[in-house]
Amino acid sequence: MFRQFISSVSGSQVYLITSLGIFLVFFIVVALMLFLMKKDHIKHMSEMPLRDTK
Repeated sequence: MFRQFISSVSGSQVYLITSLGIFLVFFIVVALMLFLMKKDHIKHMSEMPLRDTK
C-alpha cells in the first residue's frame, strides 16, 4: 500500500509527506511522554496556578 502511494509522489509532494511524517513522529513522542510521566508530577503541575506563592 505504501509503495503505491510513494511511487505516485512527485517532487513537490515530498515536502508534504515529510511534514506529515514529522508531525506524526512529534505527536507519538508527546503521547508517549504523557503516558510515561509520573502522576505526582502531573498533579504538582496542575496545582501550580492555584498556589499562592507570596
